[in-house]
Amino acid sequence: MNPLDKALLCVNIILERKATDPVLFEVEKLTTITDYFLIASGKSSRQVQAIAQHLEKRMKGEGFIPFGIEGERDGHWILLDYGDIVVHIFYQPVREFYDLEGLWFEAPRVDIDKKVSKSEN
Repeated sequence: MNPLDKALLCVNIILERKATDPVLFEVEKLTTITDYFLIASGKSSRQVQAIAQHLEKRMKGEGFIPFGIEGERDGHWILLDYGDIVVHIFYQPVREFYDLEGLWFEAPRVDIDKKVSKSEN
C-alpha cells in the first residue's frame, strides 16, 4: 500500500470513532521523519483514547503495526507512528495549545474531503 493510501485509510478509521477536524499534511519534502502527518481531535480525553485504540486495532487487522505509541495513558495527545504516516490525536484544547498546523504551515494539505469514504459519517 502506498503511503497516501495508508494515510487515507487512517483518516477513514479515525472518522469511524467521530474524530473531528482531521487534517492530513504531506511532509515528505520537509522532513525525513515521515511522509504524512495526520492531525485530528476528540472532544474528551476518553474519546481521544477510544479513537487511538480503534485505529491501532483496525490497522493491525490491515497488517500494520505501529513502531511506537505515545500518550495513551493521559489521552491528551496520542501519537501513533506507522513509519510513513504519523497520526496525532489531540484533546481539542491541547491541539489548540500546541498548534501543529501552524508549525507545519509550509506543508501541503491533502484534500481529504474528496478522498475519504463518507459512508461512516
